[in-house]
Amino acid sequence: MKNYIFLNLKRFDIGTEYGGVNTLAPMDQWATKIVTSLEQQLGERPQLGTTHSFPIFFPEAHLLPAVKAKQATAPVPVEIGCQGVHHADTATGGNFGAFTTMRTANAAVSAGCSWTIIGHSEQRKALAEMMSMAHASTDHCDKAIHELLKGQIRCALKAKMKVLYCIGETAEQVAKRAQVLAHQITSGTDGLPLNDIVLAYEPIWAIGPGKTPPDAAQIKESAELIKSICSAPLVYGGGLKRENAESIGSIAALDGGLIALTRFTGNIGFYPEEYIEIVDLYVKGEQSR
Repeated sequence: MKNYIFLNLKRFDIGTEYGGVNTLAPMDQWATKIVTSLEQQLGERPQLGTTHSFPIFFPEAHLLPAVKAKQATAPVPVEIGCQGVHHADTATGGNFGAFTTMRTANAAVSAGCSWTIIGHSEQRKALAEMMSMAHASTDHCDKAIHELLKGQIRCALKAKMKVLYCIGETAEQVAKRAQVLAHQITSGTDGLPLNDIVLAYEPIWAIGPGKTPPDAAQIKESAELIKSICSAPLVYGGGLKRENAESIGSIAALDGGLIALTRFTGNIGFYPEEYIEIVDLYVKGEQSR
């Protein structure tokens, strides 16, 4: 089984003049720049083509140029994914496309996507905020969110996409971590085939400015707990960076990790040359197992 190094590009395409972090390339060249750079650098490490997969989650506007930029003969190809899909879809004899503002799985596949990310902490937070506007109770909110997420996973799998399903506990949930993670896993995947689902563990309590990230021992403990609950592949979704990639790579219970920003001070942003440094460090950690 291959290991996975995911890249979630969030909205890192927005330029600094609008409050974003993109200094890499103009908006219409951004995806091409990233795909071309990453395939070139990964291609200098051809052995990774047999041991690892490298999916990238792009914002929707960049899916077509990202797919077009892929090289058919790349020794280590990247895979293109979208940032979520809707919980319903088109069907012959059914809804033929009445999905204004929605990105369906069939639309994503038609654009060339093979992956989607579902249940990311930012998505869960946005859904919870919407539920709170309707004054939904905590239990009703949780149930509704997981019904939506499971519907999205179901649609993605039906469209033959692979899914990165994110789980993780907040600061308030740390004391009952095992219960929370088990609930998120079963609520999102119960009754669905796991063949094309990868889990990503996000320690939400440790993500963000001023937060203290978990060390390798803490991540190992959580990874082993999740593996005892579910047999699906598991990656660390809290963010691989140069400071932690090697130690996280050494954790045998993990099947990979996720990269987002590569630079957190100065000119904050995502930079392809720093991405490959993180990949190298993670692989070095794997080799020490």
